[in-house]
Amino acid sequence: MSESMSESSILPARKRILSGIQPTGTPTLGNYLGALRNWALLQNSYDCLYMIADLHALTVREEPATLRRNSRALAALLLAVGIDPQQHILFVQSHVPAHCELAWVLACNTQFGELSRMTQFKDKSAKHPDNVNGGLFTYPVLMAADILVYNADLVPVGQDQTQHLEIARDIAGRFNGIYGDTFTLPEGYVPAAGAKIMSLSEPTKKMSKSDPNVNSFVLMTDDKDAILRKFKRAVTDSDGVVRFDPENKPGVSNLMAIYASFTGKAMEEIEAEFAGRGYGDFKAAVAETTADALAPVQSEYARILADKAYVDGVLKDGAARAARLANRTVAKVYRKVGLLQLER
Repeated sequence: MSESMSESSILPARKRILSGIQPTGTPTLGNYLGALRNWALLQNSYDCLYMIADLHALTVREEPATLRRNSRALAALLLAVGIDPQQHILFVQSHVPAHCELAWVLACNTQFGELSRMTQFKDKSAKHPDNVNGGLFTYPVLMAADILVYNADLVPVGQDQTQHLEIARDIAGRFNGIYGDTFTLPEGYVPAAGAKIMSLSEPTKKMSKSDPNVNSFVLMTDDKDAILRKFKRAVTDSDGVVRFDPENKPGVSNLMAIYASFTGKAMEEIEAEFAGRGYGDFKAAVAETTADALAPVQSEYARILADKAYVDGVLKDGAARAARLANRTVAKVYRKVGLLQLER
């Protein structure tokens, strides 16, 4: 046996990770620190599939031309943060029909009561009472299909998505119990690094680009002046002490979390660095650090976005590679549930 063969026989196969983001506008600093920066890091240890979830975006009515433009722009931004389309797979959800093909079979193995208990359906229904559509209700089934069609081992999840992962596992387990072993039961992946970034204006709420107050969030494409202005206006408190205490000092603690994410400093180090200095100095330091960290990503994003042919080529290749994996799963599922398939 050759040395390379013996090494490959003892090395464990890399686990497969899947994650997605909706193309509903430019990602925020919260998206970057909480997810996208980690996506690039995960490539060193896992086989990664990264999806632009445009079908999920349709649960809220989008202007068609804007949705198309946002999808391409998001692909360029993901490439700019370091997603490697040669070693991993970057694709648009709607470019792989197998997602919807599997979703129907899974929907037929999901109970109405399970879907009616989903908290995100209730939250979004309250937020958009004029458009409580069926897609919003069955959203978790499509999300389960996104994961299961690739037999992903791991799914990065935030606190607001644990329920979706649980229902995906329930659906997969039920299907396996009826039709035999078919799907990998996905596990949640919580990165060691990564922070939940809160609103700059209401630091008890998660940072969101849908917030009507534009000073509550920093976009990944904001220029330095905008970043400085938004951090200068960030809500803190009246005691003037930089101390990490999320319960009693949520605004200051949020700024410290941002600063720590970029500098790698511990909270105690940050407290010591700004001891005896006012919030003005602290906010300026957080803003400068943020702007400096985003600058190279913004420069690379502008370069990539200008090359439409390159971006589209990456997405075409990614869809073809994703479809090869997904189509095998759908063929297996169709056979197991008894759908007639003809030789091609």
